[in-house]
Amino acid sequence: MSRLSGNVVVTGASGGLGHAIARAVAPRSADLVLTARRTEVLEPLAADLGARVVGCDLSLGEDVERLISEAGRVDVLIANAALPASGLLLELTPPEIDRMLEINLRAPIALARAFAPGMVERRRGHLVFISSLSGKAASPASSVYSATKFGLRGFALGLREDLRPHGVGVSVIMPGFIREAGMFADSRASLPPGVGTRSPEEVARAVISAIERNRAEVAVAPFPMRLGATIGGAAPGLASAVSRLLGSERIAAQIAAGQRDKR
Repeated sequence: MSRLSGNVVVTGASGGLGHAIARAVAPRSADLVLTARRTEVLEPLAADLGARVVGCDLSLGEDVERLISEAGRVDVLIANAALPASGLLLELTPPEIDRMLEINLRAPIALARAFAPGMVERRRGHLVFISSLSGKAASPASSVYSATKFGLRGFALGLREDLRPHGVGVSVIMPGFIREAGMFADSRASLPPGVGTRSPEEVARAVISAIERNRAEVAVAPFPMRLGATIGGAAPGLASAVSRLLGSERIAAQIAAGQRDKR
């Protein structure tokens, strides 16, 4: 039987990636809970999918606790919510950094800690964490973002080993540049010729595949980007030199400028 069934929670459901993920999992879920800060965006989607809405700012501990309480039994958690967290460290204020860390890293850990015991008791369930290829290889103007995504990937892979004996799956999804919706698309940054993108629907299909096949991690990007991220993880100095030649600093600056109002 598929692991994607029962009660499903999708965080960050008001964004483009969240919309695509919610639409993909809705037909497979008995009770779908969508959560984000912008409930006015969630309500029409929830009505269309027959889902419940829980308004929640994941940077606030009390909101996280309320989500845990109102969600009830959870069989599948898809932790998708995140802030761009791009920009030079010296340009970020301490409150901005705190908010980035809370939403991108602490909140997914807190939700996993709350929902995993029930999954362990039932010996079924799945936790999905939307990280990024920035969780394997860092790029300019993204030190805090990379810190959260490296951390989320490490947490997911470690938790996977802890929960494996209990029949609970854990997966991490690592998108590259996603067109049409999401952080990169919202920034309106331009990529060099030959640098490919993927769609929100491809991310959603990767989520379903990860759950149903219990995959440890799935990268959603063209092969050259996946290869570059792997090399970046193994030889960061060499990879950084090559990426600079390809214009990584210009692209990173464009992305940071386009995302500044979303910190």
